[in-house]
Amino acid sequence: MSEKIARAGKLFQQGFSCSQAVFTPYAVEAGLDEETALRLSQVFGGGISHMGLTCGAVTGALLVISLHFGRTRAEDKASRERTYELAQKFCRQFTEKFGSINCTDLIGCSLKTAHGLALASEKNLFEKYCSRYVEEACLLLEQLI
Repeated sequence: MSEKIARAGKLFQQGFSCSQAVFTPYAVEAGLDEETALRLSQVFGGGISHMGLTCGAVTGALLVISLHFGRTRAEDKASRERTYELAQKFCRQFTEKFGSINCTDLIGCSLKTAHGLALASEKNLFEKYCSRYVEEACLLLEQLI
């Protein structure tokens, strides 16, 4: 297990969201400070701000892909297409492994309401499922980048 994967697991265990856990170790390695990385990726936790949409481990990984391959010049169409290609490949592989990239589907509970959030905590769904999604997102990233 790489140091970044171990760090992602530790961040998640400390209470950071899945998006923060996946993004931060790779962002720090790329030169961002940890505080900035944590702030940037916070909004994607809980399937984008507890809306139950795209899994935070997935969005954290997509941020990593963009950080590594995203274009910095508007005319750089090759970098744009490479970034999209890798993002699509990541999402395909994650879906093949888990059946979806949607948070609600993956944990079997909607986080949109206080009741759903409480139910997910009560049933330990984050520990039961999300720690695995964080690790797998990192493993897939290691293959892509």
